[in-house]
Amino acid sequence: MSETTNTAASPSDHIENQELPDSGYLLLAIETSCDETSVAVVRNGREVLSNIISSQIDTHRQFGGVVPEIASRKHVESMTLIIEEALREAQVELPDIDGIAVTQGPGLIGALLVGVVAAKSLAMALDVPLIGTHHIAGHIYANHLVGDILYPAIALVVSGGHTEIVLLESEGKFRMIGRTRDDAVGEAYDKVARALRFPYPGGPYVDRLAQEATEEVVLPRSWLEPDSYDFSFSGLKSAVLAEINRSRMKGETPEFSALARGFQQSVIDVVTGKAIKAAKEFGARQMLLCGGVAANKGLRTKLTELCAEVGLPLLIPPNKLCTDNAAMIAAAADMKWRRKQFSSLDLKAEAVMSLEEWSV
Repeated sequence: MSETTNTAASPSDHIENQELPDSGYLLLAIETSCDETSVAVVRNGREVLSNIISSQIDTHRQFGGVVPEIASRKHVESMTLIIEEALREAQVELPDIDGIAVTQGPGLIGALLVGVVAAKSLAMALDVPLIGTHHIAGHIYANHLVGDILYPAIALVVSGGHTEIVLLESEGKFRMIGRTRDDAVGEAYDKVARALRFPYPGGPYVDRLAQEATEEVVLPRSWLEPDSYDFSFSGLKSAVLAEINRSRMKGETPEFSALARGFQQSVIDVVTGKAIKAAKEFGARQMLLCGGVAANKGLRTKLTELCAEVGLPLLIPPNKLCTDNAAMIAAAADMKWRRKQFSSLDLKAEAVMSLEEWSV
């Protein structure tokens, strides 16, 4: 891993001796890790003045998934316009900005590079601090935009490319205790959705069909080793495909709604079961649900029920803060802003980046 991955290592050379405002500060954040171009202006790490998101879903849908080269090009085309719109909605101007936050990684390297270059240019032009930020830290601290986080906490991260259980021992101190060994939840949803003949992105379609289903094809649960908090969904995806092929070989029409419900129930049982188990083992005072798949109605409902049963407070961001957005990047960057842990202008985009090493 590059030596620049841990952005807390040294302050930015151009603001090393600069006095920073104690209150009323504005962070402008940029998020370009995948196929959303997003810019936000956030006051004091909590108050979202603007959070502009330009989605590329319609562009990538025709290819059945994200095409990295196209995503990068779209970010370049959109960046200046999105920055201007974010400033306009927040009713501020560039000289009002006190710091620049940007997603440094993980993500698509070309897409990340567009955001990092834009952020470095703004930081240098405005002579303000630069904060390279971890994408998953952003998803986790999206919860801080809607409520106070109680430590220690367990974060269940479910997004397109990540399924993880993270222990937050204190503010900004991350410990990875479980992760996917193959497909993440979002990837599994998209692959199953394709088998069920839904367009990309397929997760919301599968969720809706599962909610409407009156029957369920019971599918296996992959719990792995008894003491493991890791996940594996490739076998579940294969089980769905096997059921479809079995029906067709018999000359029958596959029961897509029952399959969708069976798939979703299997996923939800495993991720929520492991999250609750982790919360008990590590003495968590709160559960955090994070990432794009956190918008899944079935998952939100089940986790809410389980947390209520064990008396564990639960925080879930609204849907607009679950998907990739820049406000969440500002919320995570705020922890480093307050500690004056800034990045230098030789900051590099990182396709693979350790959350634990990014800790404050």
